[in-house]
Amino acid sequence: MKTICDFCKTEYTLGSVPTCPVQCAVCGHVWNVPVPKRKNSFLVFIAAVCALLSACIFTFVVITKHNSDEIKKNPLIAQILNVDKIIAEDGSEHIVVNGLVKNRSKNIYGVPDLMILSLDDKGNVIDRQKFFASATLLEPGDSSKFSHILAVAVGDVKKINVELTKQ
Repeated sequence: MKTICDFCKTEYTLGSVPTCPVQCAVCGHVWNVPVPKRKNSFLVFIAAVCALLSACIFTFVVITKHNSDEIKKNPLIAQILNVDKIIAEDGSEHIVVNGLVKNRSKNIYGVPDLMILSLDDKGNVIDRQKFFASATLLEPGDSSKFSHILAVAVGDVKKINVELTKQ
């Protein structure tokens, strides 16, 4: 702790608060060192809680705003639920892609065509197949399932993506 002589302004560093008056070694002035005020720990706790609460509210608002902007940009999403292999009557193997298109917005939207992308192990597009979704319009919050059989050879395909085509 630091203290200063009131008379000659000489500074001193003390290890702790003295229990009796101190005397300046330069001018001989004697004074009482004031005890530093302690911060109220309850007020510090309340301030910390308020800061934490403010940070939580700010984070919630930012995330909600981001999600809202994302839904406005892309109200419809298409996703793959599962991929199966079937064997046709001629003995050839085919891939069946099952998924859904969901309307995340609060408006009715027309469902665009869907594009299935077949990719190899390096992510290169092997084949693109465009097809119509089973629903033409989706109410807010509704979804429509789809199922599509791919014509591409099964052995080459390592990954499958689905996209909504631009109208």
